[in-house]
Amino acid sequence: MPFKVVLFEPEIPPNTGNVIRICANVGAELHLVEPLGFEMDNTRLRRAGLDYHELTHVQVHASLAECLAVCGDGLIYAVSTRAARQFSDAQFAAGDILMFGPETRGLPEEVLEGVPPAQRLRIPMRAESRSMNLANAVSVVIYEGWRQLGYPRGV
Repeated sequence: MPFKVVLFEPEIPPNTGNVIRICANVGAELHLVEPLGFEMDNTRLRRAGLDYHELTHVQVHASLAECLAVCGDGLIYAVSTRAARQFSDAQFAAGDILMFGPETRGLPEEVLEGVPPAQRLRIPMRAESRSMNLANAVSVVIYEGWRQLGYPRGV
């Protein structure tokens, strides 16, 4: 398993469905931290995730602490528009945890403060841009990490 993706309090079902597909395509686990803005049997979630639910491990956690305890010892990278370090400057390793916040507000300050500054990452974008779609942000970061690992088991 190259990475563990953590969505902290995701709100929009199609974004989470698309992240399920992304995780399936790179061999990553997906961890969702409650509260979720939808039910896991939501039709829009299922439609976006298609049949990829069976191709990746998706787990729902009652809290971030519970989630991180299950995720293991990999480095935690928090992706935020408020971070200073660019994601492409990180040296990813198998087992790392890539954490993303909810669509409307990003990771809360108290969550960011729990991650060392060198592990807080941002995706560069134009100054007048506010943020990037959650599924797109996960794609950008996870594919850079997977590239650094040499695309294990990729074809």
